[in-house]
Amino acid sequence: MKHILHLDSSPRGDRSLSRALTAEFNRTWQQTYPEDKIIYRDLGHNPVPFIDEPWIAAAFSPAEQLTPELKTAIEISNELIDEFLAAKVCVFGIPMYNYTIPANFKAYIDQIVRVGRTFAVTSNGYEGLVKDKKKILVITTRGGSYANHPLDFQEPYLQAIFELIGITDLTFIHAENLAMGQEARQQSLADARKVIQQFISAFAAC
Repeated sequence: MKHILHLDSSPRGDRSLSRALTAEFNRTWQQTYPEDKIIYRDLGHNPVPFIDEPWIAAAFSPAEQLTPELKTAIEISNELIDEFLAAKVCVFGIPMYNYTIPANFKAYIDQIVRVGRTFAVTSNGYEGLVKDKKKILVITTRGGSYANHPLDFQEPYLQAIFELIGITDLTFIHAENLAMGQEARQQSLADARKVIQQFISAFAAC
């Protein structure tokens, strides 16, 4: 049995297209691999805390020096990291906001990208500590077209931050032109659903 981690970051509910696409991924995955366990977090409706001064003090202190208050400050981070590390596949629903990711997803990244847990600082620079073969599927929704666009600060950032912790197997599905009329929207969603199917089928062939 594999663990799948599913995160949604849209603050919208039923009107969210990124949620609709990740839900379709879940349905298809469960039909294909019914024995797998999907862990779900709704960052859009239940965001994780931003890091603060006690968090930073705890993250950079040896475990034996943590006070009860500092242990509490880092507790959510430990939970999120353990959950992330346990997953074989992660699927993230991330709408584009102001050319990049929503603040709630950035808060999640800040919780799991942590020195000593997911990366290390060595004499040769940074070293990713996530060594297992983890796949990440990022499903984005965008009003316009930003493929290879200089204003796309979403995909390059996500690619870089996950490479920092040692993950290079990322697949991006961009549902674009969603604000460019009904025909463009429907075509983009249909294309995204097709790639979702291909991703799941390719996993079966691994």
